[in-house]
Amino acid sequence: MSLKTRPSYQFEDYLATERAQTQVKHEYVDGEVFAMTGASFNHNLIVLNLGSELRAELKDRPCHVLPSDMRVRIQAANAGTYPDLVALCEAPRFHDQRRDVLINPALLVEVLSRSTEAYDRGGKFAIYRRLPSLKEYVLVNRDRPLVEVYARQSDGRWLLDAMEGMDGEVRFESIACAVAMREIYDKVDFEAE
Repeated sequence: MSLKTRPSYQFEDYLATERAQTQVKHEYVDGEVFAMTGASFNHNLIVLNLGSELRAELKDRPCHVLPSDMRVRIQAANAGTYPDLVALCEAPRFHDQRRDVLINPALLVEVLSRSTEAYDRGGKFAIYRRLPSLKEYVLVNRDRPLVEVYARQSDGRWLLDAMEGMDGEVRFESIACAVAMREIYDKVDFEAE
């Protein structure tokens, strides 16, 4: 009996294939390629709400907020991902001249879903922690108003600050702004999920 092995890819091979197609996005983790599934209505609404609010807050500053089509390369973990939102307040740096793979985000946001929550909290967070530029990792719950901000401390530890409920605001120190919970969850129907 022979054991079936998974194919292993180099990052550059993955990137060339990913750039050539337009229908499906994939993430790359240390030689393996994983297809990404579509997102729910609430998921998309939360991403748009938070992205719009961050853009409005950062409009007059040299900062950028980018949606989930911006690939992020984590060289130290040999990975390439598509976070739900990416933000930075310094000049963007890219993997190559195509300028479609960012390597220096300060803030990454993932909206949790039932199928990806464990990975977003565990394996993906472990990958993201290897990104030297990353200062904050944000998990946004789509089933109830709860936003968790993990902030890298000067000694390398990660400190959690959570905001729950519709009152209050979430502070993003890495990009020096805040967003009201009511704005993040505007028009989100928790019962529908």
